[in-house]
Amino acid sequence: MFKKPIQKYTGKIGEVEIGTGEKAVKLGGESVLPFYSFDGNTGNTPKIGMEISDVYPEGWTNTLKELYKDVSNDTVKWAQFVEKKYSPDFICLRLVSADPNGKDSSPEDCAEKVKAVVEAIKTPLLVAGTGNHEKDAKLFEKIAQAAEGHNVLLMSAVEDNYKTVAAAGVLAYNNKVVAESSVDINLAKQINILINQLGIGNENVVDNVGCSAGGYGYEYVISTLDRVKLAALTQNDKTLQIPIISPVSSETWKSKESVEPEEEAPEWGNQEDRGISMEVAAAAGVLASGSNAIILRHPKSVEVMRSFISELLG
Repeated sequence: MFKKPIQKYTGKIGEVEIGTGEKAVKLGGESVLPFYSFDGNTGNTPKIGMEISDVYPEGWTNTLKELYKDVSNDTVKWAQFVEKKYSPDFICLRLVSADPNGKDSSPEDCAEKVKAVVEAIKTPLLVAGTGNHEKDAKLFEKIAQAAEGHNVLLMSAVEDNYKTVAAAGVLAYNNKVVAESSVDINLAKQINILINQLGIGNENVVDNVGCSAGGYGYEYVISTLDRVKLAALTQNDKTLQIPIISPVSSETWKSKESVEPEEEAPEWGNQEDRGISMEVAAAAGVLASGSNAIILRHPKSVEVMRSFISELLG
């Protein structure tokens, strides 16, 4: 009878806890490659979060807007609706209103919104910024203060603003921070080291090494995830022994395959099905390559990915 040899790993991914109380979740903790339960401890089950916006999601597809039409004009109601109806592991609140190229809401106004949401739900909260590094530094400083005591995850700290975001988020107000890099193992190591040098341990950091919806960029994402996990587990690289989160929703729902109307491309089939397929395909790939948490938009995608994780973990 064939007996498969067990692969030995020298490293282990650290654990990061977000949220408080009975719904708090832990990310990471594995000492083997993704879903390799035959080799050892797979750590905490990968977590699935759902994205909401602090303003009406004008840019979302009609089918998504229809799903949330009764609550999407009120951020608190939207968060409560998602928590009650879909029970995600965490909720990602994207602060679209803060974008300097849009409404440019003040950090103070956004902090009030975050405070109202985090006090209205029991599910752990992740707060995503604008992508404008200067604005995000001011934004997260106020948000971290408003969310003190709720152990929220602030997404993201980058090389241009990590001193402000990480110091305020973790050291001053005891939240957690996402370290973001651009699909490169060396850049991932670099931002982690910089944050560690502030006196912030890996137990307070989650990595976002980048995400993509498909094609050439997606191959880069998958290979980067593979390299990061292999370095962390087989080379015991402590600078990379950090859980990874992948913002799948914001990448897949802006791809042409997801947004092209059926009347423009009838041969592509149902638009909603296409969007879900793009989201599921991207999510499955990043999970199988090492993501410990994914952010999704469509409830059907959440349902499929829950089944995917369950089946692979047996």
